[in-house]
Amino acid sequence: MEALKSCYQPGLTEAGVDEAGRGALAGPVVAAAVILPADFSDPLIRDSKLLTSRQRNEARKRILAEAVCWGLGMCSVQQIDRENILQAAFSAMHEAIEALGIEADLLLIDGNRFRPHRLAHVCVVKGDRQYASIAAASILAKTYRDELMEELDPVYPAYGWAQNKGYPTRAHREALQRVGLSPWHRRSFACIPAPGLFGTRQEKG
Repeated sequence: MEALKSCYQPGLTEAGVDEAGRGALAGPVVAAAVILPADFSDPLIRDSKLLTSRQRNEARKRILAEAVCWGLGMCSVQQIDRENILQAAFSAMHEAIEALGIEADLLLIDGNRFRPHRLAHVCVVKGDRQYASIAAASILAKTYRDELMEELDPVYPAYGWAQNKGYPTRAHREALQRVGLSPWHRRSFACIPAPGLFGTRQEKG
């Protein structure tokens, strides 16, 4: 595979920004911002959804070793329920940008919308398949969020978070009907049944 493009505008310091977890029923939304060297080239750094779990973990090692700097941001389920998932994702992205050790000249945002930041930005639809810095951000956001959900799995084993990472698989939805909500579920999501439809017992290890 060919490496993705390393910059959007030559001569500018650019930070790729992406998030993970918007479509999940449980867990936080996590964002990452990454500034890569101008001459960066690595065919493994691609859209995180196109990589296996092993490839993502290997890619993360390379990003952490070679990035000029990177930052993470996270919004809790409480903030998601309070703000809505889109605004929470933007908040997590802003936090990741502020965590960078260097101020970028331009932010490359994956997707078609973004809440304005004090730094200039460009939205790029499917940017994680076009620009290495956005792909790197997608990998960091997903791997850090996946690790968190795997750590929570033994505490709430009924939901299968080690496998589904909080996303709405059939097994996850059936567990919600069977044992109810955990403190990590997003109560504002329409696809989560109302509490009165099932018991509230929490299954823990």
